[in-house]
Amino acid sequence: MSKLYIVPTPIGNLEDITFRAVKVLNEVDAILAEDTRKTGILIKHYNISKPLMPFHKFNEHKALENIVNRIAGGQTLALVSDAGTPGISDPGFLIVRECLRNNIAVETLPGATAFVPALVNSGLPLERFCFEGFLPQKKGRQTRLNLLKTESRTMVFYESPHRLVKTLTQLAEYMGSNRIACVSRELSKLFEENTTDTLANLIDKYCNQQVKGEIVIVVEGLNRQNKQADEEVDNFDDSDNE
Repeated sequence: MSKLYIVPTPIGNLEDITFRAVKVLNEVDAILAEDTRKTGILIKHYNISKPLMPFHKFNEHKALENIVNRIAGGQTLALVSDAGTPGISDPGFLIVRECLRNNIAVETLPGATAFVPALVNSGLPLERFCFEGFLPQKKGRQTRLNLLKTESRTMVFYESPHRLVKTLTQLAEYMGSNRIACVSRELSKLFEENTTDTLANLIDKYCNQQVKGEIVIVVEGLNRQNKQADEEVDNFDDSDNE
């Protein structure tokens, strides 16, 4: 029966792909790729010879009808992103939703995603966490940060290298510079780095460092200890002004 497979791909190290994912990519009629050049490197590495079809944020709505018609007509397709599990912080959810609306079967394979190893590496509480993805770049950014400053769960953010310091600075402004956080970059690659420290110290570290690679920021939720520490800092600052 024709269907859509959601296939996670490595976030860095090409060996981080499952045997089943390779099998599925070898069996489908075509592969929907966020970037056909990047996916081309992956399928060449595993000797997969299947046609690649672009599906990304610039053509997502235009391509949906064609994709649904192909699957309804009997083809089986696989959706991959540049790295990790499709649908997380990319337009993959749109095609899943459209397939379900048209009674087309969707099967998601388990596999690589960046925020899980970043969470575990952080050393922060994991029994409850919230995934925030990328913060809004402009409109709604301050509103979102204002809501999150009282979030008690561990928080996970994605960020690009050139906005890392700006985001850490804003997190410190809203949540307190003593809040514990972890910056993970180059996950699964040769120069992987996971640094857990206060937001203030992380800002100092990355202000003078050229950062490369995709970033995951994990931030401690509000608790009694860091709330008290922030209040003590605020009270100290107020006394200086008297």
